[in-house]
Amino acid sequence: MRYTILLTPDDGQYAVRVPAMPSIFTWGATTDQALTSAREAIELHLEQYLERGLPFPADRRHPPHSRMARLVTIDVEAPAGRVAS
Repeated sequence: MRYTILLTPDDGQYAVRVPAMPSIFTWGATTDQALTSAREAIELHLEQYLERGLPFPADRRHPPHSRMARLVTIDVEAPAGRVAS
């Protein structure tokens, strides 16, 4: 599965938002750490959707609110028991 994230430099770190899952906010000291944190957070949220019997949210792309922010698309693993749509 693929999801778009918003990666924004913030005080020497990188903040991450996921437009398709607004409750996710994570960060990393480097871009690689931020991407890893984003992937883990998305996969955990997808597990919760599966447990509740809810459909996975569709990817959303929102333009960055800041010139310093950038949109990045990442691959994530769908939870076991659910085929990616």
